[in-house]
Amino acid sequence: MNYQAIRVIYKYEMLRAWYTLMQTIASPVISTSLYFVVFGSAIGSRIEEIDGVSYGVFIVPGLVMLSLLTQSISNASFGIFFPKFTGTIYEVMSAPISFFEIVVGYVGAAASKSLILGSIILITANLFVDLNIAHPVWMIAFLVLTCISFSLFGFIIGLWATNFEKLQLIPMLVVTPLVFLGGSFYSVSMLPPVWQTVTLFNPVLYLISGFRWSFFEVADVSVGISLAMICIFLLLCLLLVWWMFKTGYRLKN
Repeated sequence: MNYQAIRVIYKYEMLRAWYTLMQTIASPVISTSLYFVVFGSAIGSRIEEIDGVSYGVFIVPGLVMLSLLTQSISNASFGIFFPKFTGTIYEVMSAPISFFEIVVGYVGAAASKSLILGSIILITANLFVDLNIAHPVWMIAFLVLTCISFSLFGFIIGLWATNFEKLQLIPMLVVTPLVFLGGSFYSVSMLPPVWQTVTLFNPVLYLISGFRWSFFEVADVSVGISLAMICIFLLLCLLLVWWMFKTGYRLKN
């Protein structure tokens, strides 16, 4: 294992985040704070409780997941796409470093930035609501697994994209709608039976449900199923990244 190479890639990506602090940290935190104000105050005044939990507190896990998913994808996809765009990716590919070490460096940095962001949002949430976490260990586990798996997904998008438009295509048109329709701001039990069944096909539902359970012991689906789903998604992303490097997909031309 070439730890020096991993450290160089990781440090470079973390420094890039430091130089763009307003975009990577401040902007998502401000956006999440606005969600708290709008949904927590405006809608929360009409919906007092969901499953015995105050609405303002209930939406915290969903808001954290909304930021984590979008930022994990964005950080990882841009991190690998920009070297492709400038041509410096060939220097990395020709270096004595394996594809696994490249992935660990880029994905590790993206996941670290998302974890920092998630921690800041949780601290910020305490300014608006009285937040208690029932299972902090499980909360951290879901947080880490989500950051790593969606950073890997973002890495795949960065390898697949051939321009900046494609880089934003999947996060904007697929991931963000799935998050909003995955129970971020409501419980699935509030939907009509038909839509409850349809929502079960939304993979993001399982992430949000499991993460919310770690806070309030309230979930739309079984916690075991939620954990299994995110582990399966992580494994699929790892296999796809391995295939991309093995075949040189969008890397050799």
